[in-house]
Amino acid sequence: MAKESVKARERKRVELVKQLAEKRAKLKAEGDYKALDALPRNSSKVRLHNRCKLTGRPRGYMRKFGISRVIFRDMASEGKIPGLTKASW
Repeated sequence: MAKESVKARERKRVELVKQLAEKRAKLKAEGDYKALDALPRNSSKVRLHNRCKLTGRPRGYMRKFGISRVIFRDMASEGKIPGLTKASW
């Protein structure tokens, strides 16, 4: 499980990217790279990293569900994901 500070930092980046996306796109279209450099680094979409919504695990992330493979498997086994059953034979 990731530290709360790491998860909070990632949430902060997501908000900053949303906040400045329009401004960043406008400056990029104009070719004003000096002004782009003046924006915060964390406002760049490239700096985002997908993390599990429940645990903050950075690896094994499943985009469709927004959780890591480990949590996905546990939830699927317990029947907590609608329409999904774990195969067994």
